[in-house]
Amino acid sequence: MKIVELRTTLFEFELDRVMGDANSPQGRTKSGTCLVELITDEGIVGISIGGGNSISQIKLLFDEILIGSDPKAVYSIWKKMVDRFFKGGHDGIANDAIATLDVAMWDLRSKVNEEPLWKTLGGSKKTINAYASDIALPLNDDKLRNWYKKMAKNYGFKSAKLKVGLDQDSDLRRLEIMRNALSINNDDPILYIDSNEYWSPKQTIRKVSEMEERFTLGWIEEPARRWDFLGLKKVSDALKTPVCAGENLDTLGDFLPYFHHRSADVIQVGHGMTGITGALQIADAAYGLELPVTLGGSTGILHAHIASAIPNCITIEIPHPEPETKVYKWDVKIENGLAVLGDKPGHGITIDYEELNKSVVNKISVKSGPSPYGRRAGAGLYEVPPTKNEIKAANSK
Repeated sequence: MKIVELRTTLFEFELDRVMGDANSPQGRTKSGTCLVELITDEGIVGISIGGGNSISQIKLLFDEILIGSDPKAVYSIWKKMVDRFFKGGHDGIANDAIATLDVAMWDLRSKVNEEPLWKTLGGSKKTINAYASDIALPLNDDKLRNWYKKMAKNYGFKSAKLKVGLDQDSDLRRLEIMRNALSINNDDPILYIDSNEYWSPKQTIRKVSEMEERFTLGWIEEPARRWDFLGLKKVSDALKTPVCAGENLDTLGDFLPYFHHRSADVIQVGHGMTGITGALQIADAAYGLELPVTLGGSTGILHAHIASAIPNCITIEIPHPEPETKVYKWDVKIENGLAVLGDKPGHGITIDYEELNKSVVNKISVKSGPSPYGRRAGAGLYEVPPTKNEIKAANSK
């Protein structure tokens, strides 16, 4: 059996809520991405969703490395893809291309094995601890309250994360809202917060210290710039709350300063870090240092499969307990605050091609990306509260 064909399809869809963070307080209502399919000469299809900005690199890697390859040879193909970008480095768009293809390769391999991905990866747990994640700083208090109540009532979440950063009084109030919503399942729910690199280390210490007077926090996520390993350590040393970081790094090499300086208390890994193969390497390195890891949100709750094979994983992020579009379905279920893995071969994501055809676009629009407005002015220097126009735009969506 060998890989013989590559297909890529760009598509967009409407989100179920306005999503944004401290860098994008007016939020977005659309998501744009790409379906990547690897097809073998026996008709088995491995799929991955992502890489919409790296299609040219995906096609280059397919033409130079993947075509004609054994679909089970995931590790050797991953190494060849990484080596292809040796001189310029495999961060950025090159990383996105490698990561997207690596996921499709693992889907293929587990389908060839006729078993779910979590088993192919060596996992043994069918239930994975999870937390609800709003990613919805633009939502007003009432909408936020209703969303967390739904997550607690319908899916049994006992822990959740809140986007913070632009207004301390609002952040404190909304933390209370989140805690109260979760309290139907747990008298002492775990509360995580995420400032998305908006604060400087000193701003983080000042603000989180005040939060700690009222709340017990599970972690503060991205409390400084991703490369500021000394700033992250400063935050960790100054607070009772653990520092969680690494979401926007790409490779194992990027994490070495974190490990060397013990900059983060919880390490974030994900399939976007040169794929599932890269994520497992980073998790293994963290395991060697007795550091816990967490995995962020993922289409199809793919990260639950990876988490099953990571002994030091403490929880995974769930922004969408169910598909946010009719284009795809998945067989991971959320029950009692846990991600329950399915038994379909592969990662369990299936495509409705009729619905896909309705959503196809020639180009992904700028405002359908995860951070459509870039980093907010003043970030790390001075605070810029949401403007009246931004608040109006968020509430009108």
